[in-house]
Amino acid sequence: MSGTGCDLVEQVPGKVSGQPVVKGAPIRADQIVEDAELGSPVEEIAENYPSLSVEKIKKRLAFAHAHQPQPQ
Repeated sequence: MSGTGCDLVEQVPGKVSGQPVVKGAPIRADQIVEDAELGSPVEEIAENYPSLSVEKIKKRLAFAHAHQPQPQ
């Protein structure tokens, strides 16, 4: 999930190789979701990425959860 469509995500040519990142931080948008899926609690993710607030992390995770592909 790229995060495109989430207001916390931007894609800028030359920034992290043009991959979707969290606005204002050189952190891949998917990295936050991947960390959570691997079992990292939100507080630990916030410690690993101090430029992100817990609120932003929760918002990004909520967006990713709401936009997961549905099994057919």
